[in-house]
Amino acid sequence: MQFAKRLQPLQSNVFADMDRAKAIALAAGQQLIDLSLGSSDLPAEAHVIEAIAQSLHDRSTHGYLLFNGTFGFREAAANWYEQKFGIKVDPQTEVLPLIGSQEGTAHFPLALLNPGDFALLLDPGYPSHAGGVYLASGQIYPMPLRAENAFLPVFADIPAPVLAQSRMMVLSYPHNPTSAIAPISFFKEAVAFCQQHNLALVHDFPYVDLVFAQTGDWAMNSSQSPIPSTQSLVPSILQADPEKSVSIEFFTLSKSYNMGGFRIGYAIGNAELINALRQVKAAVDFNQYRGILNGAIAALTGPQSGVKSAVATFQQRRDTFITALHRIGWNVPTPKATMYIWAKLPSPWSQNSIEFCTQLVKQTGVAASPGAGFGKSGEGYVRFALVHEPPLLETAVERIAQFLD
Repeated sequence: MQFAKRLQPLQSNVFADMDRAKAIALAAGQQLIDLSLGSSDLPAEAHVIEAIAQSLHDRSTHGYLLFNGTFGFREAAANWYEQKFGIKVDPQTEVLPLIGSQEGTAHFPLALLNPGDFALLLDPGYPSHAGGVYLASGQIYPMPLRAENAFLPVFADIPAPVLAQSRMMVLSYPHNPTSAIAPISFFKEAVAFCQQHNLALVHDFPYVDLVFAQTGDWAMNSSQSPIPSTQSLVPSILQADPEKSVSIEFFTLSKSYNMGGFRIGYAIGNAELINALRQVKAAVDFNQYRGILNGAIAALTGPQSGVKSAVATFQQRRDTFITALHRIGWNVPTPKATMYIWAKLPSPWSQNSIEFCTQLVKQTGVAASPGAGFGKSGEGYVRFALVHEPPLLETAVERIAQFLD
């Protein structure tokens, strides 16, 4: 059979490649410690599970769910957002339910790009950002992220001919895989740049709550409600674009609420961009089971102690893993956010991250993600996901030490 050319750039995927390597290691008898996939091992909160469980016995939840039936969730999302960031949101026109933020980043290019149009993407970046552009028959201009620039792109380096053909820019901070954060000044610069060049500004925002640096100070939002200063470390793109002139943001409940398997998130932002994505979504699916949305409403409106507990857990894991790496002589910076460690590879692996990860899992059973799998500028790094308890993380580093010896 002959298949569409758009499938060709999708044949290689960092997660699929590592999945094959893990299967080979398991078949060879290795005891796997999987640090390659950022899927939280923590459970969803009891009140969330109870809301979903109760829905199962309600026959009215068993049918198709169209857009108007999602208003309760959209309202909860809008209220959550306003309370967190002080930005008013219209749940009717500025919020759209998603099957996780990945659906948003993958489908949005279909709403915006014509064949040959450019999308400006972070390099390294999350694979679905590029995948969506390829599916839309667009072109990618990678914006390199370098340590000397705090893993922020330099907009002045984008060539004028590329900008002339560009329709969108995708950002994502706190960043996967580098764990970098971006200040509000950077987002204001990005908004002004996109306004100047008539670009839609997409912000993928899964790690809004997984922030570890704290000052203990308090700030006031526009409604004079106190908000922790930690939120200023990871601003929403709409705080830099309160008029929602060019911006759309994707949020998922996968990380903050440990609901990755439930596949629930939402888009929020410019009403025209939301409506365009809604048209694509209408051609692909209806919506999730209503019970999942009821669970998400419970998560957004209920006690937030589970979020704080998850953050504390990942901070402890971060500290354990970083300390262990330093102990074996691998000096890695301590990240301020996310569930990842972005580690510069030692010699002789400094330019062969794929071979490093392949051999590491083969010889030790420790699985990690090669930096090259996230883009050309990711070469020379490896990403570890902190998805196991501290004792197992210690064991993983002991095995890494043996591998590097």
